[in-house]
Amino acid sequence: MIQLVWVLVGICLLVILNLKFKMHNMLSLLLVGLFIALTAGIPIDKIITAVETGVGGIFGKLAIIILFGAIIGKIMTDTGASQRIADTVIDKCGTKFLPVGLMFIGVIFGIAMFYEVAFLISVPLVLAVAKKAKVPYMKLVIPIVVGCTMGHSLFPPQPGPVALVAAFDADISKVYIYGILAIIPALLCAGLLLPKFLPGIKEIPLNSMLKPAPTMPEDQLPSFAASISIPLTPAVVMIASSVIKEFFGEKTTVYKVFGFIGSAEISMLLALFAAFFLLMHSKGQTVADLTHKMEEAIGQVGNVLIVICSGGIIKEVIIESGAADHIVQLVSSIPVSPFIIAWIITAIIRVLTGQGAVAAITAAGMVAPLVTQFGLDPALMVICVACGSNTITLMYDGGFLLFKETFGISMKDTFKTWGLLELINSVVGLLAVLVIDLFV
Repeated sequence: MIQLVWVLVGICLLVILNLKFKMHNMLSLLLVGLFIALTAGIPIDKIITAVETGVGGIFGKLAIIILFGAIIGKIMTDTGASQRIADTVIDKCGTKFLPVGLMFIGVIFGIAMFYEVAFLISVPLVLAVAKKAKVPYMKLVIPIVVGCTMGHSLFPPQPGPVALVAAFDADISKVYIYGILAIIPALLCAGLLLPKFLPGIKEIPLNSMLKPAPTMPEDQLPSFAASISIPLTPAVVMIASSVIKEFFGEKTTVYKVFGFIGSAEISMLLALFAAFFLLMHSKGQTVADLTHKMEEAIGQVGNVLIVICSGGIIKEVIIESGAADHIVQLVSSIPVSPFIIAWIITAIIRVLTGQGAVAAITAAGMVAPLVTQFGLDPALMVICVACGSNTITLMYDGGFLLFKETFGISMKDTFKTWGLLELINSVVGLLAVLVIDLFV
């Protein structure tokens, strides 16, 4: 049990270093990883190896996917593809089905780009729509933010789910399929029902400094078909490849070819090529322009990638220390689904650290043995932990502060809106996982 105690002490230390001393996540994760390794009794000659394995293992599986995701998101934003998707969906939905359309936009943006970018692009758009439709702005903000958070939390190529796929060695096509099944009830409850029953939603004030989003001229926007095909390409390629492989033996050439094409790295490469030819080359832009966008996107995402890989240090030392095995022993004696235990562990770490991706990868190291011990589907565990990392947050969380300060609302109203939508997302997602587990 002492190893588990030191892991818990290490997580508390991580919170103190981040919140009290404002230490950079990379440094705090490294220091806490070393602390857990030393106190949990890992031989000193194996600590550096564990650190290298933790960072290298995550980096090797994540780097290309995350970088390509950032590049594709930037291309969509700069070429007006995001604007075209939003304009088309809003025009087709009309006032009655506007929240549904906005949730769809949110999911697409959440999958295609980093959450902060998706949020900052979508909010001015929603404000303009709310003013035009004469609807209280928060009734439309909640649906699109729900879509952004769930799309960002559940689906590759976003860092959190990609890290979980690597940690649990899950089938990425199954992650998409289970993610779709889990996201539907979460969107329904948090995106459609919450705004209907939330008291005082019409009276929540708005920061007067917020302005509608600048828009590109209609004739400069790419087509809707070209725009929507880009973020959907990886999912379609991976799922299609997985289905095709089912009809062929593992030793056949067809199986190997589609296994190659359906890998996360190659499907993201295909999406990048599609983005270049459909959104850039068709407008006269060259490979040199693509290179420039890649350099900008890589510079923006570098810090995120470093933090995620640093989180692999704690994951590895937790596994090396044997603390994860003790968790399995404890859980085995509790008459509760291991998915619930995994969700609770992840949610607690998220509340403590305020970092969704860090919570996901840290929890993965603690709960990974549950998959083997209980014969669980690794892809379903990915969704479970992803939902746990997307739970209610406190005032030091980046997402909480972004929501609060963007709209200039009170702490109470932030908890009532952002806090509730995150909690509902997370709990309903967990319930969906438990239901899916009954049939797979």
